Amino acid sequence: LATCNLPYTSRLVKTLLYNFIRQERSPPPGTHVFQQQTDGGGLLYGIASGVATGLWTVFTLGGVGSKATPQLEQCSPLANQSLLLLLVLANLTDAPDTPNPYRQAIMSFKNTQDSSAFSSSHPHVFQINFNSLYTALCEQQKSDQATLLLYMLLHQNGNVRTYVLARTDIENLVLPILEILYHVEERNSHHVYMALIILLILTEDDGFNRSIHEVILKNITWYAERVLTEISLGSLLILVVIRTIQYNMTRTRDKYLHTNCLAALANMSAQFRSLHQYAAQRIISLFSLLSKKHNKVLEQATQSLRGSLDSNDSPLPDYAQDLNVIEEVIRMMLEIINSCLTNSLHHNPNLVYALLYKRDLFEQFRTHPSFQDIMQNIDLVISFFSSRLEHAGAELSVERVLEIIKQGAVALPKDRLRKFPELKFKYVEEEQPEEFFIPYVWSLVYNAAVALYWNPRDIQLFTMDSG
Repeated sequence: LATCNLPYTSRLVKTLLYNFIRQERSPPPGTHVFQQQTDGGGLLYGIASGVATGLWTVFTLGGVGSKATPQLEQCSPLANQSLLLLLVLANLTDAPDTPNPYRQAIMSFKNTQDSSAFSSSHPHVFQINFNSLYTALCEQQKSDQATLLLYMLLHQNGNVRTYVLARTDIENLVLPILEILYHVEERNSHHVYMALIILLILTEDDGFNRSIHEVILKNITWYAERVLTEISLGSLLILVVIRTIQYNMTRTRDKYLHTNCLAALANMSAQFRSLHQYAAQRIISLFSLLSKKHNKVLEQATQSLRGSLDSNDSPLPDYAQDLNVIEEVIRMMLEIINSCLTNSLHHNPNLVYALLYKRDLFEQFRTHPSFQDIMQNIDLVISFFSSRLEHAGAELSVERVLEIIKQGAVALPKDRLRKFPELKFKYVEEEQPEEFFIPYVWSLVYNAAVALYWNPRDIQLFTMDSG
């Protein structure tokens, strides 16, 4: 890792990235890698051809005890091996006096279209075609390692992040990430975390949060709960994130997952535009689910307290902690709804409609000390629009209600809505990220590397089911 080797370090990183970008297929068995010369070639050609064909055979057929991975059947083994090697090198720990040069190279490479001069303070800088890299990243997100590379580039390389956020076809990248989250039951938890953190990083940018509501998608076939013939990318993102929260509430109960999902929704909330009616319904349905859970925990706490008063020998379960967690999540959901109402109410009649339809849900939180302040705005909006609907008469059609809401949104006195600090969350890596990433990367190598045999009895870095 000496400084004198920096040019070679950058060249290696660049080569590994280009191997990933090219996704070169292995030649069919028996194919000559080098075209034979008409004079018969000679000894050098024979050796080179033999070595190259031999390497492809190792890549294609695997070695003793290697594990066949279904996802590799459709992709390039050379690209896969290069990507795994790149991830291993990038996650080497820093030397006491020298930062990891492979990570430095990944952090600082630039687009071939970037004509700005290289800084002497960044000896690792090289150029690569960002358009080709973006295309490869969009196409390869089904694998953990491609998602992990995307995370590293967005998190560590400002040039890549700026380029990605400026793309006008951002849906090509976001849709595969949403599919990972949608099929949460089939993915390992690490892959889901990476996908979610990528969304969180993207939602830190206001331009992204605006543009996703302008991208209209047709017929999302993989979304099975409801036929979505036409929906904005923003509304679909909200639907998938809410579905992930609900899955987590009923299955894994992972607070880290909850926090990141809610942070992504919060970052987007001020920029919600023309929410699909189903997305608006799901936001309120999630709040309904949370309020039921809140009531259930309260009831259990009360019953448990009565039981402990009757018999002193039974320990009291820690319902206070459960209640605290659920109230934090409810508070966050109220802040997300409030953020949308105060910043873009006139753009979201469907959310106001869903709010009015389920207005009774919010009644119990009006006087609750934890939610009183945030409920003021929501209560004002509910009262204002409820009054206008009452004046319009009974038996109103959905279309008529939406029309009244749109008219009312213009008339609502905005100065009566209390201002709250902007909801903004930023992703920050844990204090010792290597404790997560190094075992994760090596589990990917173990599970996905072709032709490499690892004795499972000697593995101490990760458990066998962590890949």
